[in-house]
Amino acid sequence: MTHPYFDTTLPDGRRGVAALAHRGFARPGGVDSGLENSLAAFGAAVALGFRYVETDAHGTSDGVAVALHDESLDRTTDAHGLVADLPWSQVRQARIGGVEPVPALEDVLGTWPALFVNIDVKATSGIDPVAQAIERTAAHDRVCVTSFSVSRRRATLARLSRPVATSAGSAEVARFLLGARTQVRAIVRGALRDVDAMQVPVGQSAGPAHLTVVDAATLAAAHAAGRQVHVWTINDKPEMERLIDLGVDGLVTDRADLLKEVLVARDLWA
Repeated sequence: MTHPYFDTTLPDGRRGVAALAHRGFARPGGVDSGLENSLAAFGAAVALGFRYVETDAHGTSDGVAVALHDESLDRTTDAHGLVADLPWSQVRQARIGGVEPVPALEDVLGTWPALFVNIDVKATSGIDPVAQAIERTAAHDRVCVTSFSVSRRRATLARLSRPVATSAGSAEVARFLLGARTQVRAIVRGALRDVDAMQVPVGQSAGPAHLTVVDAATLAAAHAAGRQVHVWTINDKPEMERLIDLGVDGLVTDRADLLKEVLVARDLWA
């Protein structure tokens, strides 16, 4: 095990599946409550028994990391403007879905001191603030820092006093897929040398073609390199079942309720 974040050992010693509530749990009963990335959504995941949540992070103009997916407040809150252009005093007044405040990342980490938090650094504005939030809460053993941008992830890690779990960026995943498909282990190892895991979709569009990212061959290549594979964003039971059977290490979902049902039924719920 490369980092405590990835320890999914069950009470009987078997390895479980990391269950990550995507932006918290804002879809009770399958209906989107519009409260993604709110303390209420993270609290709902915790109340359901989830040990892991996924969130995104941007930085305000005065250096506060906030848990928010979009670069602006427009889609999910009753306010407007780019987070990076606004001070925390203004961002904190915005209400997600018109009711819940935009949380500081430090509040997410501090409210649940045993919760594992997957943090996607969405913009350059978040680099320093995310690192500061991790440092102030001493959350190194329970966060995974990731970003589509390899340089953003590395810049965030460089500001930390201790190692944290990490996940691959887009360029690293592309190189990994080249190595996995050509069965060149050196390429696979080189692509993943700086990270502990890949967090990826099952597949993605590549121009007019569809590129499969997660299958038996890519899982075998990642596992042979000692790396975990978490898959996003899986919201229906048949696909959850299929991926668990395939051997993935973690699933990211909007439907925390459904994923818990699947894992409980398989005696994989930690």
